[in-house]
Amino acid sequence: MRSLTLGIGILASFSCQKTVAASLATWTELVGTSQSIRLVSPAACPNLLADGKIIHMTTRATGDAAFPAVCQAEIARTTRHVSIDGSLLPIVPPVIHRIVIIGDTGCRIKKREIQDCADPTLWPFAQLAANAAAEKPDLIIHVGDYLYREFPCPLAHEECRGQPYGDNWPAWSADFFLPAAPLLRAAPWIFVRGNHEQCGRAATGWFRLLDAAQAPLNCPASSAPFAVSIGKLQLDVLDSADTVDDAAPPDRVALFHNQLNGLQPGLSLQEGWILTHRPIWGFAPGIGDEEGEIGEGIERPTNLTEQQAVLGENLDGIQLVVSGHVHLFAAANYAGKRPPQLIVGNSGTLRDGDLPGIQAGRSTIAGLTASSFVIEQFGYLVVDLNATGWTGVLKRFDGAPLAKCLLDKRELKCSGV
Repeated sequence: MRSLTLGIGILASFSCQKTVAASLATWTELVGTSQSIRLVSPAACPNLLADGKIIHMTTRATGDAAFPAVCQAEIARTTRHVSIDGSLLPIVPPVIHRIVIIGDTGCRIKKREIQDCADPTLWPFAQLAANAAAEKPDLIIHVGDYLYREFPCPLAHEECRGQPYGDNWPAWSADFFLPAAPLLRAAPWIFVRGNHEQCGRAATGWFRLLDAAQAPLNCPASSAPFAVSIGKLQLDVLDSADTVDDAAPPDRVALFHNQLNGLQPGLSLQEGWILTHRPIWGFAPGIGDEEGEIGEGIERPTNLTEQQAVLGENLDGIQLVVSGHVHLFAAANYAGKRPPQLIVGNSGTLRDGDLPGIQAGRSTIAGLTASSFVIEQFGYLVVDLNATGWTGVLKRFDGAPLAKCLLDKRELKCSGV
């Protein structure tokens, strides 16, 4: 009997090895009070070994013509070691000291805006991901917008010929999973839904692959708000994909208000950050078109839907709002009168502008004056937490430092290096 059991075990191990070898992507994401191991594979879902206990991954989504199958297993935050066939997977540590923040990472192929995805100086996300992984983060936060290859390459543009496009696995793999591979192996992630993951755009891939819910949602749908505690700090993840930058339609205001209500009373009682794709009290160059995209032009406040939704809300516990959406790095500080707004939307997508150096000034947004700090270069933010806030270094995609920032309670100050 023992030899039969041993033989079955060897066959199972061999099958698992084959499954892992065939997997297309593996990562860990924080989904609230637990962490979810995800795996994209055309083969059967394998077993995990979590602190010595065998856990079978279940099918999150079956394969179809557009996507391979997705496997998942939810494990406790207290789990210390997880592996598949002896290969360790990234797991959240007992204490989080360092966070890498990125956003707006895909390569844009849309209408007249064509980015050369094969040129690492014009689309540097792969190099950025490798350098960010070398920072040895305990957690990675992506503030949304993963898929930008939305349309076929125009015939006149040889630089994007043959690139995959649309809401399918080849495009998701090329735009995010392949270039992000070293960073996916480095640490667990928190994923925020962006407007590029709206219904009618890349929502199918978002809900199948990255959404925190235990099962994929079907459009029309919003991602449910959730909170992740890291020590005394709470990270409040809100879906702002369907808000509007330059208007406040009542139905969209109600939608975001429901997101806020889903996390109360934590927003007022628990010290924390709001993580949401569209900035609440930020600014952007230009005006929005019918899809909410940012055009070129004069600087303007954003987001009017969210600003209307937060009126009267108690956000006393919120130290900071972290967003992307605008393709630059920016910090807006309100002298403690409201949470400062941090924008990290410069991690790979075609930038909104290309002004050299640092731009500093003052802007009035939703009735309060903000001191602003802007850098328009590709990069990522490395944050080291401390007792009252954090210190951070904005780094260029090649790892060279561009700026340093300090958050002390509700005061965010940045300067060049």
